Amino acid sequence: MEFIEPTDFVADRAWGALDVAEIEGASVRLHWADQPYEWHTNDGQEVFVVLDGRVDMHYRTGGKEHIQPMKAGDICRAACGDEHVAHPVGVARILVIEKKGSI
Repeated sequence: MEFIEPTDFVADRAWGALDVAEIEGASVRLHWADQPYEWHTNDGQEVFVVLDGRVDMHYRTGGKEHIQPMKAGDICRAACGDEHVAHPVGVARILVIEKKGSI
């Protein structure tokens, strides 16, 4: 058994990660971030869970940008091909579950 306290995790760079597990081709990673990621689409589904802090999730549909504020406990599921970028508001810790090797 291993227990992880998300609020204790700090990376040496924005979006640095702690690999928690790999389950049937999916990676489970704890990320530490204090800066936006980059616009991207995944080649599979992604589950994004804010564990600590706040994140503004930017996403595009129909060529229009939207912003969804997220707080600790909020979950976002991005389908394959959904264009998005996470913008932490201050420091945030995020659990991401996605196809191994996705960006």
